[in-house]
Amino acid sequence: MKRTASVLIAALLAGLFAGAARAEIKTQWIDYKQGDTPLRGYLAYDDSIAGNRPGILLVHRYDGMSDLTLQNAELYARQGYVVFAADIYGRDVHLKTVPEFQAQSAIYNKDRPLMRARAQAGFEALRDNPMVDPAKIAVVGYCFGGTVAIEFAEAGAPVVGTVTIHGSFRNFTPGAAKNITGRVLILHGSEDPVAPLSEVDLLVNELRAANVAWELNLYSGTQHGFSTPKNAAEERADAESKFAAARFFKQVFGL
Repeated sequence: MKRTASVLIAALLAGLFAGAARAEIKTQWIDYKQGDTPLRGYLAYDDSIAGNRPGILLVHRYDGMSDLTLQNAELYARQGYVVFAADIYGRDVHLKTVPEFQAQSAIYNKDRPLMRARAQAGFEALRDNPMVDPAKIAVVGYCFGGTVAIEFAEAGAPVVGTVTIHGSFRNFTPGAAKNITGRVLILHGSEDPVAPLSEVDLLVNELRAANVAWELNLYSGTQHGFSTPKNAAEERADAESKFAAARFFKQVFGL
């Protein structure tokens, strides 16, 4: 079983990163603001591509602008997109412990207008970049960022697609899914104790009622946070979710 899973993961990642060796990824920190709050996001793009191209707004997990957030931005940049990892918490917020992560994310979970405003500021920073085709922007969020991504989509954000990876789906405004303008992809662990399937069902029912185009991929034996896998099942889920997101972006961008 382990050998089969390893072979599958290797095959998926080989297909996903075909051509990545030719990519010339450039990165830089971008200072911007939401109101009077200074923010610092992370821009990644392939410098070998000429002209404008689709953009992806990436929203971090509850641990903020971590190394994994930067790596994920570069992952999508290797696929040919301009990627901006938005800073939801603020440039001057520095977190180190799980209780600090939880307390900070709780601020935005309780204050949805602020959550949307921070996402909007990141969206505008990406949209206004001259390398980006403003008609082809999508959002991907991990963990806490998955909540932000759905909240932003339900606010009517002009995006062609929204991806949530082991997100959580509580306390959204009933009926707000009618404001979603693009497709939605949910990538989720079947054994997630933080966001159980009952929560996923709430979101799916909202999407169905609003006639939103959606897709749900459930990964067996997989709990919350599988983008930092803890076992073979989560390694498989991490690889397959990367492949699913890459396919989704090609579809919504018409590539």
